[in-house]
Amino acid sequence: MALVDMVMPKMGESIVECTIISWLKKPGDRIEADDSLLEVATDKVDTEVPSSHAGILKEILVNDGDVVAIGSPVARIEVEHAGEIAQDESAVPAPLSHPFGETEEQDVASVAAKLEDDISQISVRNPEIRTDAETAVAENNRFYSPLVLSIVKAEGISQAELASIKGTGAENRITKNDILAYVEKRKSEPVSTGSSFPKAASITGQNDIIQMDRMRKMIAERMVESKRIAPHVSSFVETDMTVLVQWRERNKTAFQQQYGENITYTPLLIEAVVKAIRDFPMINVSVDGDTIIVKKAINVGMAVALPSGNLIVPVIHNADQYNLVGLTRKVNDLSRRARENKLTADDLANGTYTVSNIGTFGNVMGTPIIVQPQVAIMAFGAIEKKPAVIETPQGDLIGVRQKMFISHSYDHRVVDGSLGGQFVKRVSDYLEGFDPDRKIV
Repeated sequence: MALVDMVMPKMGESIVECTIISWLKKPGDRIEADDSLLEVATDKVDTEVPSSHAGILKEILVNDGDVVAIGSPVARIEVEHAGEIAQDESAVPAPLSHPFGETEEQDVASVAAKLEDDISQISVRNPEIRTDAETAVAENNRFYSPLVLSIVKAEGISQAELASIKGTGAENRITKNDILAYVEKRKSEPVSTGSSFPKAASITGQNDIIQMDRMRKMIAERMVESKRIAPHVSSFVETDMTVLVQWRERNKTAFQQQYGENITYTPLLIEAVVKAIRDFPMINVSVDGDTIIVKKAINVGMAVALPSGNLIVPVIHNADQYNLVGLTRKVNDLSRRARENKLTADDLANGTYTVSNIGTFGNVMGTPIIVQPQVAIMAFGAIEKKPAVIETPQGDLIGVRQKMFISHSYDHRVVDGSLGGQFVKRVSDYLEGFDPDRKIV
């Protein structure tokens, strides 16, 4: 028997630290490798962290609410085989050749100065988007990390408040722990912010005041930011889904029996979107200043409603490389893990185009907001039976058809009505041209 330190695993390309929400096991519990051990929060997603080893959880090294760097120890596990320790240690980055101390302060200062210069350069290039927190960097002559600034922005902390916070980091810099502690204190005690807006309160008892949770704040911030950045334009088309609906009805039972998956309309819709992106690659772009970045990978995000009422957008990476069975499995897997709060940061990263199946709520059409830095998003409405004109060699007839509205919102900075309209029409064409004799694979 031997003890091994379990370290906080990587959460995604841009994640450097996370906050402990709660421990799912307690010291003395028997755990297996990949058992969910604790729940953590990052600036992108809340997720469960699996155990790196099988054994006995001997000691918990961090507490609920602690901010932990990626790669740092969080628990000690008693394992049976020493070989497991060697394997784990080989995966942990080697420590610095000498501990951090006074000899490194000059290096830290130089790095901080460079970052501060970078921030100022960004502000010069984009003076119109400079935030209150960024202004405070210049006025207070203090350095704030991007993570701290993101919390400041999300919590609506003013320049005066930010300047009053005492930092515990190197050279009295404000750390994430400092800003989070201030936020907690701010919630429990009235804080003078210099704002003329009074704190909301229920005076008559007629209304309930509900504090937004972290995810709702993030959604609100990103939606407002997207509308500010991108001039939204929408195009609509009504699509005849009759053939596709009939094909799914004929094949859904066999699909379930053969592959163990329920085939919904979502993978069929995403398949059509992927085909249209291949035809119109300028929809699969992002904007960086005055340049357009054309994405080679087709990573389709799909909006998923959570039991809490919030919304999250997991991403099907390289969606063009899946067949219909693969797309169905991926859609079902991401939807299930989203509702179970088991998505990782990578599941939400690098989307290039987004779809939203609002028809699942009975909505006929909608105009969704673009997920930045993408330039377009598509919404699929409810499929409804409607009387329609059917053209035949013998003349026009009236028949009952399965109809659906498709809404396409796009960024008019780089997507004109011609491209936006042609794209949604091409998606419609692929859906209306669905092969009624198509095999599942």
